[in-house]
Amino acid sequence: METDVTPERAEGSATSPQDDPIRGVARGDSPVPLSVLDLSTVGVAHSPADALNTTTELARGVEQWGFHRLWVAEHHGMPGIASSAPAVVIAHLAAHTSSLRLGSGGVMLPNHAPLVVAEQFGTLQALHPGRIDLGIGRAPGTDQATARALRRTTGPLSVDDFPQQLGELIAFLGDDFPVDHPYAAIQSVPHGPTPPIWLLGSSGFSAQLAGELGLPFAFAHHFSAQNTVPALELYRRSFRPSEVLDEPYALIGVQTVAADSDEEALDIIRPVALSMLRLRRGMPGKQPSRREAREYPYSELERSFLDSWLADAVHGAPDTVRAGLDELRERTGADELMLTANVPDRDTKLHSFELIAKAYRMI
Repeated sequence: METDVTPERAEGSATSPQDDPIRGVARGDSPVPLSVLDLSTVGVAHSPADALNTTTELARGVEQWGFHRLWVAEHHGMPGIASSAPAVVIAHLAAHTSSLRLGSGGVMLPNHAPLVVAEQFGTLQALHPGRIDLGIGRAPGTDQATARALRRTTGPLSVDDFPQQLGELIAFLGDDFPVDHPYAAIQSVPHGPTPPIWLLGSSGFSAQLAGELGLPFAFAHHFSAQNTVPALELYRRSFRPSEVLDEPYALIGVQTVAADSDEEALDIIRPVALSMLRLRRGMPGKQPSRREAREYPYSELERSFLDSWLADAVHGAPDTVRAGLDELRERTGADELMLTANVPDRDTKLHSFELIAKAYRMI
């Protein structure tokens, strides 16, 4: 299967820099904007270069098909994920697209000095005005040993200082430290319009913080589905209007695979579930093949995990996927759905997103 993807934007199919920097536009029959999260998944038959090239083709495709934004995530020490450097990947994707919003889902702030993040995303915003999102997370996105190597510290690791780090980042981007602050004389360069800051989370901590700061919130439904509704309710209860938003705006990440039939979609997504099972056991690796996932001798406990994980994902033929996404949006009240398909094969991944766009009459 070959999917024709060209860099030109189909008329009316994607956003422009003049659109609202946070709230997206719903296309076709979709009740909310649809966006994309991509992890540059590496399969057993693929290389990291293959994965990154697939992400590039995906960005060009979803821009043409009317998706609102595409984010890449920061992970380290995981052979099955090639997106360890979001700012670098975003710069590359922006150079190969013309209007799609691009961002991080997210940058793991405890791994970085806030000034470095401000400089990186200030540079991206200067190069691609009005197209950059800065999603921030408070987890390390890796194991503790790798986190220590990233931070160059042998001391205990903690995310308790995340609100302070976030405050510094916001101040660097806005050039807004109090006059008596130790960093008051430091300017983040390039300096200009601030990219929208999103808080990411899989529990209530970031949900409440995002609400109190009046920031948009992105919840990782795709790996913490049981917490989705409580976290969104907490975000809305905690929300205080700000210069950024006058009312809450929340998106949720959803593991989603569409194929020509329900059976084929299950065959495609099963290796994703097996890969997640191995990750939860501390055995990250390249994503297994469909055959390996099909023939894997699951124990009763492993089968229970697989069934539970698949139940939280949305997969099937286009009509099945549309019905599943519509039900999830109605149940959660999400303002935007961010679809992720951790599939390494280029044609399979692109075909999935094209089918979804057609199911919602976006193209």
